[in-house]
Amino acid sequence: MDNGFKRAVSIWHRRAGKDKTLMNLIVKKMMERKGVYYYFFPTYQQGKKILWNGMDREGFEFTSHIPEEIRKRTDNTEMLIELKNGSLFQVIGTDKIDSIVGTNPIGCVFSEYSLQNPKAWDFIRPILAENGGWAVFNYTPRGKNHGYTLYNMAKDNEKWFCELLTIDDTKAISTDVVEEERESGMDEDMIQQEFYCSFQAAIQGSYYSKPIKRAEEENRITSVPYERNLPVSTWWDLGVGDSTSIWFTQDIGNEIHIIDYYENEGEGLPFYANILQKKQYNYKQHNAPHDIQVRELGSGLSRIETAKTLGINFNIVKNISIDDGVNAVRLIFDKCWFDKDKCKQGMRCLTEYHKEYDENRHEYKNKPFHDWSSHGSDAFRYFAVGHNLANQPQQLTKSVDRNYK
Repeated sequence: MDNGFKRAVSIWHRRAGKDKTLMNLIVKKMMERKGVYYYFFPTYQQGKKILWNGMDREGFEFTSHIPEEIRKRTDNTEMLIELKNGSLFQVIGTDKIDSIVGTNPIGCVFSEYSLQNPKAWDFIRPILAENGGWAVFNYTPRGKNHGYTLYNMAKDNEKWFCELLTIDDTKAISTDVVEEERESGMDEDMIQQEFYCSFQAAIQGSYYSKPIKRAEEENRITSVPYERNLPVSTWWDLGVGDSTSIWFTQDIGNEIHIIDYYENEGEGLPFYANILQKKQYNYKQHNAPHDIQVRELGSGLSRIETAKTLGINFNIVKNISIDDGVNAVRLIFDKCWFDKDKCKQGMRCLTEYHKEYDENRHEYKNKPFHDWSSHGSDAFRYFAVGHNLANQPQQLTKSVDRNYK
């Protein structure tokens, strides 16, 4: 970075010291150029746990790399440190990327980028391009997702620094330790991913990695044009504080063409009604989950009633368990063809959708981890559940199961 690189990809094995190294890089750069510097994690809680409250194996706190002598103030609530020279350092979760709208960072670290919502980089990159700022991405692989795409781009781009280091390169962890992990039951795919930085290993805890791999092998993620003579159905997951996600589908014989995907956050139903109009599809029906019937405190109207005033008549997808819904996705996936461009963000969601990991038991729980990938994946689950009844709208309206979680 001192030699002029503005972009860098650092793929080091687990426990190689990625965050300790890059924390020191930020401190150095903060002293060299006054400005705002962000350290991004997939979620706010991860940033707090790993960096803000984190420490190395000797018990040295990561934030102590910023000496008290050069600090003006420390804000634990905002996870922010201001230096006496005016530079600002802050830890931020990309699950709340809208919190930095209007800011002007000049240095950013994207930690565990392979787990982050890639939209965060899309938001930050024009800012850094304008102010001559820099960005470093550190992570271990998570299959062939957006981290894999970034790595392949960077290693062939002379303007990017790119480095991949396994335990064979660093010697930071001995092969004896890895063998102990293997003998104690650690999954081989996890060993290859964490210690040898393999992009080939299956994504641990992923719900849909196998059907997505089949779709790739069968070239069903390709150009899928809109058939103007056939109607389009939409399938929604409506967020309040979170994202709203919409899949657009057409039935073509025995195939289901997934022609489009859209998501946004912080917007009301009128905004999405306008999006539907702009796309100018010939709509057949719109489908949403059961919670669209819940009445809002402000207006006293349910969102399904509000939608009707905007010309959107929603059918309600049958309310079944998440496990049954996931199974419905697996059953229908092989019939689906996805537009590789318009559905790119939606496919990222499906790829990253995974089970929650129990840190104490060292195993995956039988429930999804809620992050940026959940909304698009939930909307696709509603599509899978409702599709078989799509031509019988009256059967989609079901009473709400109060035991549903």
